[in-house]
Amino acid sequence: MADDVSVQVFRDGDPRPPPTRPLSEREWLVTNGRGGYASGTVGWANNWRYHGPLISAEAPPLGRMLMLRQIEETIVRGDGRSLGIAAKQGVDAIPLAEFRMEDGIPVWRYAHEDIVIERVLFMPYRQNSSYIVYRLVKAGGPVTLELRPYVQIRPHDASNDEAAPSLNYVVTLNGLRFEVSAGVDIPTLRLSMNVPFRFTGDGGARLELFFGQDAARGYTPGASAWNPGTFSLTLTAGQEATLIASTEEWRVIEAIPPAELLAIEHARLKDLKSRTKLAASDDTVARLTLAAEQFVFEPVGRVRDEIKAKAFGEAVRAIIAGYHWFTDWGRDTFISLEGLTLTTGRTHQARWILMGYGTYIKDGLVPNLFPEGAEKGLYHTADASLWYFHALDRYLAYTNDRDTLRILLQPLLGIAQHHLKGTKFGIEVDPQDGLLRQGEDGYQLTWMDAKVGDWVVTPRRGKAVEINALWYNALRLLSQWLEEEGRDEEAKFWANQAETTRRSFNERFWFESGGYLYDVVDGPAGHDAACRPNQIFSFSLRHPILDEARREAVLRIVQDRLLTPMGLRTLEPGHPDYKPQYFGDLRARDAAYHQGTVWPWLIGPFIDAWLTEHPGEKAQAHEFLSAFPQHLNDACIGSVSEICDAEAPFTPRGCIAQAWSVAEVLRAWIKTSSAE
Repeated sequence: MADDVSVQVFRDGDPRPPPTRPLSEREWLVTNGRGGYASGTVGWANNWRYHGPLISAEAPPLGRMLMLRQIEETIVRGDGRSLGIAAKQGVDAIPLAEFRMEDGIPVWRYAHEDIVIERVLFMPYRQNSSYIVYRLVKAGGPVTLELRPYVQIRPHDASNDEAAPSLNYVVTLNGLRFEVSAGVDIPTLRLSMNVPFRFTGDGGARLELFFGQDAARGYTPGASAWNPGTFSLTLTAGQEATLIASTEEWRVIEAIPPAELLAIEHARLKDLKSRTKLAASDDTVARLTLAAEQFVFEPVGRVRDEIKAKAFGEAVRAIIAGYHWFTDWGRDTFISLEGLTLTTGRTHQARWILMGYGTYIKDGLVPNLFPEGAEKGLYHTADASLWYFHALDRYLAYTNDRDTLRILLQPLLGIAQHHLKGTKFGIEVDPQDGLLRQGEDGYQLTWMDAKVGDWVVTPRRGKAVEINALWYNALRLLSQWLEEEGRDEEAKFWANQAETTRRSFNERFWFESGGYLYDVVDGPAGHDAACRPNQIFSFSLRHPILDEARREAVLRIVQDRLLTPMGLRTLEPGHPDYKPQYFGDLRARDAAYHQGTVWPWLIGPFIDAWLTEHPGEKAQAHEFLSAFPQHLNDACIGSVSEICDAEAPFTPRGCIAQAWSVAEVLRAWIKTSSAE
């Protein structure tokens, strides 16, 4: 059933209940395996700075660049009557009749009187190109298709008013080759069609845009895009034409016809689904598998990594944390690795991701993130290095790849040694109790990392509960791996260190009057008894640190106070800092980011903990995921949002597609499926 996933998301006059969000708020996303993307609303209009048919991924220092902002489309009938598609509203508009996803590729169908036309948008794998296909399905006679592409060239996350001025654009037309240049150090936008067309230049026209999402988030809402003229061509029923927008060289653009490229892309995506367990019989698994593919990418311009990868016959791979604005983050990568690559049968990519991060270890830390357009990482994180152990453990569970373990074992040992003696950002083991502490003024080091200016919203300085659960898990894994490699004395040392940590954890983190775990102990103000989801990691990992006698009580508290249909709240309702909604300008949003806001990725660890206590209740565990199939049609079509409001209706917020959200929902869905 799921071998060819065609999901109808919208059909005019559908008797089914409407989705919770209008077409103007439901979004689509297409990616190219390099970090580039195309995105917009189902209604085809753009409503924030990241929307456009082509955002290319360029080598440092540029990073991702918005190249094409919008396309205005018009059908001119034989009688001279003009009908606008989508963006033009009113009597003379061709309204949207259907929107569907075919193997993750968006398809729009518009119908009015005797005109039916479809638009398909796809990006060839590892190309900075968008192909917009127009299929005239039905018409009473020949029609003219007019396309006005609006250009706005700037870094994709720059303010709307930071685009290159239209007076800087240089336009070149040579036969079917059309180029727009905005400067020597800026990529050239190349536009063409696969059929003969006429171009009518009108001296350039400006389109003033207003983006409601940017306005709501406190950013400049207005933008101006520039159009040099109109592409026009004649179509009859059954014919199609493709507009190509690209920053690739012409030899790449013209190498393969669009129809063949689309067939290749469908074949590639079908092959990806074939590697995932249950994808052939479960549409949710198939759709999440396609979503997972969007985050595994080849970073552009990391020459050092490219040289090393080629030496092993591999290609550089990384995991982008979320669209639209995140880059690759260490913590997100290691949490996402199993769901994105291992459950989807791409163990070779998982291996290179693990190997790649091994080369960036510095002072016992892996990078927290690689900034946009940069080759070097930033290291301000207390948990990414510990999640690295977890990710390798999951990789070995799927592959038993002892060669990779042997290569990475010494770097991992170095991580543990640095943590034991102390490293940057106050990350060190307290010799009095064996617990790991962290914290330095001005830094947000745990996954609850919101910061506005100098204000760290949830600093969590001291000994954080999940940091110590991860530290214990890492110590147990390290001891096990050393023992398996015959390094018994070293294995015994780290096993003893783990036991000290376990004993101290259970003595010091139990909040007796609350019946759950402190979030932080030995903080600047003492112990923090805020009820947060971080405590669930104390028995969701391979090696649980929490005593068995206390696990059910913690599980019950988390379920009663934090569990929602879309994941776990980050703070219990009733706490003075609790925020039920995530909205407003940056300061208001970050004040709510980890103060109640729901994170879907946490449903995975919650289900792991649930099954630890209820191993025979997979069906009940699966029910915790029951809201996600509908979510796949409600926000970013086919993907899972970064966060949601803490109260019903749990409105999706933040990034429209988040790596660890997709990864953990997919992993947990398969783990709890009755067919598994």
